[in-house]
Amino acid sequence: MDDETIDILLPHYGDVEYLRLAVDSVRAQTDTRWRLICVDDASPSSAGHEWISSLDDPRIVAIRNEENLGVARNFARCLDLSTAEWFVMMGADDVMMPRYLETVRRAAARTPAADIVQPGVQVIDDDGKPAHPLPDLVKNLLRPRTRNGDRVLVGEPFAVSLARADWAYFPSLLWRRASVAVHGFDASYDVALDLALLLDIAMAGGTLRVTDDVCFQYRRHARSFSQATAVSGLRFDQERRFFQHYAGRLRSRGWNRAARVARRRTVSRLNAAAESVVALFGGRMRDARRLAAYVVR
Repeated sequence: MDDETIDILLPHYGDVEYLRLAVDSVRAQTDTRWRLICVDDASPSSAGHEWISSLDDPRIVAIRNEENLGVARNFARCLDLSTAEWFVMMGADDVMMPRYLETVRRAAARTPAADIVQPGVQVIDDDGKPAHPLPDLVKNLLRPRTRNGDRVLVGEPFAVSLARADWAYFPSLLWRRASVAVHGFDASYDVALDLALLLDIAMAGGTLRVTDDVCFQYRRHARSFSQATAVSGLRFDQERRFFQHYAGRLRSRGWNRAARVARRRTVSRLNAAAESVVALFGGRMRDARRLAAYVVR
């Protein structure tokens, strides 16, 4: 893939300030073999779309949906617009470090059979400063240990690792387009569509390469979709249904260990417990009881 263009897909909605930072980080890449496809999902304001269009960069495509498609359907539209063998589905509030594309391209080249590459990620807060919130400390703890900076996962160990905890950072992943196109994005699980896709690829015999080279900044903030759905409980309701469904699929595949891990959904239960405690100390008794129910269901 040395001379191949990598498509960077950037679905966006809302915040223009973060969007500018994301786009500028792509334009600052040391590896210039990229195409950026930005899809505005009918944001209330067209300011972001208009700014991107004004850049007059032939490598950048700016599209605005006529109607709001929602997360999964907009991801699917972005994928349909992609033509490169490899792509990244970047978050509109995240930042590529200058050597991101250079790093993931090298990692993919080291494993020609790879379907996905997960590079090292630095978590940042609203202001772009390094942050260490509890969910990311857990991710780092459960992330596969590497040897000489790299690790390759395939088969049931691939599924077990991610069923135990979704330690991957979806916006930072480099994907082989053909492997993703077979499965697509499941709109049934907005909060877990990334994990669904990873497990689908694992069950199809795919390969994930993990590298320690830190080259991507993932923004963790209170306004994020995942955080909002955690507070409301929607996230844990979807995760419960998700893991029940995939436990059945993994068991049918003969991957009994992975099925047991998925059925337990230990990390999801712990996250629900943590949110319940936060609600309790915040005086939101009804929320605390509702969230606590997801720990024992």
